[in-house]
Amino acid sequence: MQYSGRIKKIPPYLFAEIDRAIEKKRREGVDVISLGIGDPDLPTPNNVIEALYRAARNPENHHYPSYAGMLEFRETVVKWYKRRFNVSLDPEDEVVTLIGSKEGIAHIPLAFTNPGDINLIPNPAYPVYKAGTILADGIPRSMPLLEENGFKPELSKISAEDAKKARLIFINYPNAPTAATAEKEFFKEVIDFAKDNDIIVCHDNPYSEMTFDGYKAPSFLEFRGAKDVGIEFHSLSKTYNMTGWRIGFVSGNAEVLAGLGKIKENIDSGAFQAVQFAGIDALEGPQDSVVRNMRILQERRDIMVDGLNDIGFQVSKPKATFYLWFRIPERYKSSIEFSEDLLNKAGIVMTPGVGFGEHGEGYVRCAITQKKERLEEALERIRRWRL
Repeated sequence: MQYSGRIKKIPPYLFAEIDRAIEKKRREGVDVISLGIGDPDLPTPNNVIEALYRAARNPENHHYPSYAGMLEFRETVVKWYKRRFNVSLDPEDEVVTLIGSKEGIAHIPLAFTNPGDINLIPNPAYPVYKAGTILADGIPRSMPLLEENGFKPELSKISAEDAKKARLIFINYPNAPTAATAEKEFFKEVIDFAKDNDIIVCHDNPYSEMTFDGYKAPSFLEFRGAKDVGIEFHSLSKTYNMTGWRIGFVSGNAEVLAGLGKIKENIDSGAFQAVQFAGIDALEGPQDSVVRNMRILQERRDIMVDGLNDIGFQVSKPKATFYLWFRIPERYKSSIEFSEDLLNKAGIVMTPGVGFGEHGEGYVRCAITQKKERLEEALERIRRWRL
């Protein structure tokens, strides 16, 4: 049997490789502290769980759902966007329910990318932007995210030829893996660039509610002209600790969403209605758990940043996400070498920056998805290892 050429072009999925490394160490008896994957350790809010329970007991929710998602869920998304960002949307054609935002991100290139077309991909970045492009027989063209530019792409450095051939541009702020944020000037520049070059903007925004120190992340759709050129992906995974539930949504340009909807009609059968009812309760119900979780994450952020800096690393406090992104010690030749040493000598997993793209080399990503006691233990292990 032979894999298709598309599959052969896709590198091993980073987080699956990390899972395998963790499992191997645990079989060897190592107490691994995993700070590698952005999977919240905090529980899903009780009101959301109860909503799922009620909906799952209703036989009406056991049938095939709507491909675009329940109208009630999409109407809830519309109300949430208006309340949170003062953005007006039409629930009928400007919102589509997703089986987690990853599904929509992976499928959008199939709707708009022809063989040989270019999609502009940030580097380093969430691997699915590139993988989805490859699966659509497109060409992923890297936009370097460099520290000296605040980990934002320099659109002026994209060649005219690439801009002409590009169909999609992916952006993601607050950003994974770098935890960088972007303000209105950047989004306006992206909108102008997309209009000038007839490119669809795909903004991945799952971390908009994971912010600290009074910072409020914007929506791409807030800005004039955004809906003319693009869409925004959102997820309940991070905000409400629902990674395993697989529920998200995408909003914005109706024509773009119609294209994605055509793909979804032929590939999946929609999100389980009971999960959509749980999503309604998450977006419309009490938000005290979100506030409480952000306080917990901010405490963890401060513990890890202060501790790592005391040890000798140089780590800044991010305003958003639950990631720390920092340079590896100079004595290491690569981020993979550093991460392997960290796992083998301290029993700690952090994600090598190069796993997110070649421009992530020299960095490592730390996810603060462990209780503070485990973070403090991780710091003590690193301190002993470093000394």
